[in-house]
Amino acid sequence: MDRYARWNALLEMLTDSGRVSVEEAAGRLDVSQATIRRDFDQLAQQQMITRTRGGAVANGVSYDLPLRYKTAKHSAEKQRIGAAAAALVSPGTVVGLNGGTTSTEVARALAVRPDLNTSAEGAQLTVVTNALNIANELLVRSRMKVVVAGGVVRPKSFELVGPLGGALLREVTLDVALLGVDAIDPQLGAAAHHEGEAAMNSLMVARAKRVVVIADSSKLGGHAFARICPVDRVETLVTDSGASAAVVQAFRDAGVHVICA
Repeated sequence: MDRYARWNALLEMLTDSGRVSVEEAAGRLDVSQATIRRDFDQLAQQQMITRTRGGAVANGVSYDLPLRYKTAKHSAEKQRIGAAAAALVSPGTVVGLNGGTTSTEVARALAVRPDLNTSAEGAQLTVVTNALNIANELLVRSRMKVVVAGGVVRPKSFELVGPLGGALLREVTLDVALLGVDAIDPQLGAAAHHEGEAAMNSLMVARAKRVVVIADSSKLGGHAFARICPVDRVETLVTDSGASAAVVQAFRDAGVHVICA
């Protein structure tokens, strides 16, 4: 297990229990206690945790971990979801794409599709995003037209939020919005932990002809602080095969087309 995978695992332990000892962490990750001490010290230097005698306690990480520490969680599922969601995009369309780890996998899948990256004159796809990392994924790996909404950067997600980006989104029309969410429920709809991100995502929904939510099965039936849109605005939900049959049926009963990748 490399350093970043260990850090991700340590932060998840703290998210679950709030406090972890060096001895416990070393045993669960099968590494030396000296390695765990160094990891705790480095995470504390980044203000991700608070160091204690013999261990560490959570320091505001349980609610919204930075994106770079989330990438290992459900990674295989997110890659399958990304490929399935990208397959729904047709050449020549305008796509809205927000931030998050699952959205990053969608961007990577779009970037390697040959039919969206021909050398013919004119962009084969236009992507409107409010996430700096998504724009970077597409710019360095494709010939797509990329439009970035402005705003204030949230370091934890690389998303731009606020009225500056909203002004741009109100002036565009999207053929499809591909939205990563923190939670989606058959009754409550799609939601995000951060109200600024939810507001930007809501604007994408308002400007889109079709809305596709991309969410791994751990987010189905969950709740988050700020609503993005009601479930009747969601045309398609792309999730993974770990979703329970009952939850999938609940979304279908609500009129949502469900794809289990």
